[in-house]
Amino acid sequence: MKAFLYSGLFLGLTVVIAGCGSNTTDDPIPGPVLAVSQHLTLGNPSGATTDASQPTNYLLVKPQYALSYHRDRGTPNWVSWHLTSADLGSASRQDDFRADNTLPTGWYQVQSTSYTGSGFDRGHNCPSADRTATVADNSATFLMTNMIPQAPHNNQRTWANLENYTRTLVSTTQEVYVIMGSYGKGGTGSNGAQSTIDQGRVTVPARIWKVVVVLPIGDNDASRVTTSTRIIAIDTPNDNTVSSNWGSYRTTVDAIEVATGLDLLSAVSASVQSTVESRVDTGPTQ
Repeated sequence: MKAFLYSGLFLGLTVVIAGCGSNTTDDPIPGPVLAVSQHLTLGNPSGATTDASQPTNYLLVKPQYALSYHRDRGTPNWVSWHLTSADLGSASRQDDFRADNTLPTGWYQVQSTSYTGSGFDRGHNCPSADRTATVADNSATFLMTNMIPQAPHNNQRTWANLENYTRTLVSTTQEVYVIMGSYGKGGTGSNGAQSTIDQGRVTVPARIWKVVVVLPIGDNDASRVTTSTRIIAIDTPNDNTVSSNWGSYRTTVDAIEVATGLDLLSAVSASVQSTVESRVDTGPTQ
């Protein structure tokens, strides 16, 4: 918890102009549209805005998730999304990895082939399986602005296990908020250690983290986070020798904030944050 709130945050909702500062888009929200993103209900961790003069903290809001993009790293700083039972349907995995042409004109767009031969997976932040209500929702998760270079075992074992577990927490009576990000430079994939890929245009992160907030179904979600709310925070090395047991990487929200400089859960009351952000989850892992 940090002792400030970011501009643009009002009653736990962030108001943005979708498409502002962008070129032609394939985003389901066409043109400049005033939007209040449910995915930022618990806060905007870095105060990201749609100001193209802030290329290391550029806000992208999709109907399916919101993120802060770092142009110079070619990856998101963080991705945030709300997950309910309505998001889980029968749409198949689209596998249509592609560049995100909603980025400001002139910015390099990471391509579907940018990770080819690197030894790293195109690792989703917001997972494909979290968005299966419609084909369009699933397809949106394959934009390269939602990807990081992720060690294959980290992606396919550790994170897959956590993602699967998170979806079991969602029901007709329970919802979750998820924030995921990465930091540092240099990971170890199937071809060994690397700091960058795509001719230096994409940074390989050293660490990958996630925070999961579990709530009963209801309204005014930020105000319903209490000192007894279950919050899972994990931080793993981006390494191919990582354990498949995500529970062994549990940490505190405070520790992630110290490592990243972010202000997570900033829309939650300060008194609640001081308790829940200093606590390591001890709940089940499957």
